[in-house]
Amino acid sequence: MPEKVREVKPPSGLTRLAFRTPILLYKINLGRLLGHRFLLLTQTGRKSGLPRQTVLEVVRYDRQTGNHYIAVGFGKHSDWYKNILANPNVIVRSAGKQVQAVAEPLTADQAGDELVRYAHEHPTTFRELATFMGYRVDGSDADIHALGEYVHMFVLKPSAGQSQRASNNGSSG
Repeated sequence: MPEKVREVKPPSGLTRLAFRTPILLYKINLGRLLGHRFLLLTQTGRKSGLPRQTVLEVVRYDRQTGNHYIAVGFGKHSDWYKNILANPNVIVRSAGKQVQAVAEPLTADQAGDELVRYAHEHPTTFRELATFMGYRVDGSDADIHALGEYVHMFVLKPSAGQSQRASNNGSSG
């Protein structure tokens, strides 16, 4: 069973600034260099109604559907998490393409399946991320799958009629 060894809070101050610097890559049209391993998520602020952006690591990208699977690394306290619960309509920029999408939460079982897949494909990164998120896992598929009970995940599905397309308004990247 995964063990929570420490609480992780969203960054603040200089650490927050450091976490937000990848947004600059997207603003200067270099976000495509990150491929499908990261994405720029634009969501609507739940209080302000203004566009908000964050760069997230992608747990899995499905080339056939265009779906991106993401995890909530800082837990339920993350602003972007609260924003997409309030309004699941988002914009995803990844690998030089931009698409409107809908964020759908995964069940704990689905999240567990995605985490096991990720751990198999990226074992070192998975161990580092589990530690970063404050969890200790024994490395077994059962233990990793059980982490799906604690780590909230979403699938970002392109909206109906949307296809992964290069943005033609100068905001690709």
